[in-house]
Amino acid sequence: MQLSSALSQVSVNNFTEFTALNELLDPDLVSNALSQAGVATIRKRKLPMEQMVWAVVGMALFRKYSMRQLVNQLDIILPNGEPYVAPRAVTQARKKLGHQAIESIFNQTQSLWHEKSEHPTWCGLSLLGVDGVVWRTPDSKENNEYFGRTGNQHSKASYPQVRMVCQMELTSHLLTQSAFDSVDVNEMHLAKKLISDTPDNSLTLFDRGFYSLGLLNRWHSTGISRHWLMPLKKNTQYEVVRSLGRQDKVVCLTACPQARKKFADLPEYIEARLLTKKVNGKPRQILTSMVDAMQFPAADIVDLYEHRWEIELGFREMKQSLLDSQFTLRSNQPELIKQELWGILLAYNLIRYQMILMAKSLDGIHPNQLSFHGASMHIIYQLTMLPFCSPGNIPKYVMDITKSAKQFVLPARRERSYPRELKCSKNRYPVKKSNTVHLK
Repeated sequence: MQLSSALSQVSVNNFTEFTALNELLDPDLVSNALSQAGVATIRKRKLPMEQMVWAVVGMALFRKYSMRQLVNQLDIILPNGEPYVAPRAVTQARKKLGHQAIESIFNQTQSLWHEKSEHPTWCGLSLLGVDGVVWRTPDSKENNEYFGRTGNQHSKASYPQVRMVCQMELTSHLLTQSAFDSVDVNEMHLAKKLISDTPDNSLTLFDRGFYSLGLLNRWHSTGISRHWLMPLKKNTQYEVVRSLGRQDKVVCLTACPQARKKFADLPEYIEARLLTKKVNGKPRQILTSMVDAMQFPAADIVDLYEHRWEIELGFREMKQSLLDSQFTLRSNQPELIKQELWGILLAYNLIRYQMILMAKSLDGIHPNQLSFHGASMHIIYQLTMLPFCSPGNIPKYVMDITKSAKQFVLPARRERSYPRELKCSKNRYPVKKSNTVHLK
């Protein structure tokens, strides 16, 4: 049976489908994204591509199910209960859908959900974090040709990999944007793609691995009040311009000729603020673009860097909780890998926005103080119940999500210390196994 004809029969089913919950994904928003990507259906009654959007999101929400089980879980079935289409036809529909429509839906929903969320700020700046993560892909011929592999001089990884750089609002863990490519592509190259859409009046926290004067200068000079903050990289050369306090200096950083070739707008010198604070008896130095001491007091700036770890927690939530620690993606083709990744990011934001609504129903609780594992299991369970309730009861199910928010509040985080330790270097030569038989 053709996918379009099967879905046309699905559309007359009396069950309420996931698309009935407009608070999650507005059908008009989905239709506009499909139109922009050139994959919208001619007849609105059939809606096959709209169904496939939910199938892609469902790949992340129901990670343990195969595609055949997944379409049944999403109620994409015939009225008589028979599976509506073979898995091969689902793959063909995914190819037709492509990744651009899912990317567009992600970008539109994140903008809409951020506007509704009203995140807390620091000195008028929203707190953002940027970091990278690596995803595994199946070892198919197409993925192997398109994506690279990490490795060393002796061997390479046994699977192709994707390098992704994400930007996250740190108080809510809601993703704002993302860029990804082959693992051979440098993280700073991907971070440059995030500059143009970074919101104004924001402070972005970087790891020291993103230290690049060209990247940081363009990040700060693009838009209005787009500041950055990162730890001082070892052996960084600087000259003190003026002192704002005992542990607070304005320094001058010199750009090398190689960096100025890559970034034509990079001046020869840029100014930054260097703050030093002792933490557990060790000096910690933070470099930032916030040179105005009156507008940005030094007391809290060094401690702000601790919030960068929120994006690391977000990556863990995606890989361990949402994807059930199944780190290898499903798709065997690069185009479908991109589609699947945008679907994972969209599904993660969908759950995180529901958690924002939960936090709003509680006094003095931020969304990052709720358990993602517990809340996501509860939200996904509520979603699976929607097809069995009438449309008039859907608002009641949404209210049940907020009523149960209190049980997901996490206890206060404990102060932990995990000092870095040097690992033993790997043996360059294979270790010979013993063939000795031990007799009892």
